[in-house]
Amino acid sequence: MKFVKTGLALMLLAGTAQADFSANVGWASDYYFRGILQSPTSPSGGLDYESNGFYVGTWAADVYDGLEVDGYFGYGGEVGDFSYGIGYTGYFYTGEFDDTYQEINLSGGFGIVTLDVAVGKYDGDFDSDTPGDQDAYTYYALTVENNGFYGKFAGFAQDADGSYFEAGYGTTVADIDLGLALLVADEDLSITGDTNESLIFTIGKTFDIN
Repeated sequence: MKFVKTGLALMLLAGTAQADFSANVGWASDYYFRGILQSPTSPSGGLDYESNGFYVGTWAADVYDGLEVDGYFGYGGEVGDFSYGIGYTGYFYTGEFDDTYQEINLSGGFGIVTLDVAVGKYDGDFDSDTPGDQDAYTYYALTVENNGFYGKFAGFAQDADGSYFEAGYGTTVADIDLGLALLVADEDLSITGDTNESLIFTIGKTFDIN
């Protein structure tokens, strides 16, 4: 399994004096999304626009059978040590790798702790034995982050099952973003049906294009 309504786009463009455009490119030794292996290796790239807390963007990654192409928009802000966000994300595919996901994203954080929740609909079937029966999901993730180190426990509810733990470290060296993470996913998220453990290396760079 990461377009924009006209009204929101016009509102964002009206604030270009305080806006930021950026592009990013990256590569992952193993592309996992929410504990599920998407591709054993994957290049990616995206474009983002942010203005006064509002954001809109798109991101694409190679999943071997075509591309995963994501579109998203939303708003985020901070009040003291408390951070919050609300948005939309659609996950679309150019090949036969998967079907479309669309979801509402909510987040809240205090200090080093963040809770993310996504409530979504899936155009396919999570359980092929019951066609059309399972197409709704809730994703939750609790993350603790400090000085580049982080730990995350996350999982699924409703018609999707499974959970995983991820711990890692991210840093920037000479404007290059580097990351190393250990992911342990239970059998519900593994393509082999067994508990999955993976060590993941990522590298990327973000470019300002104002």
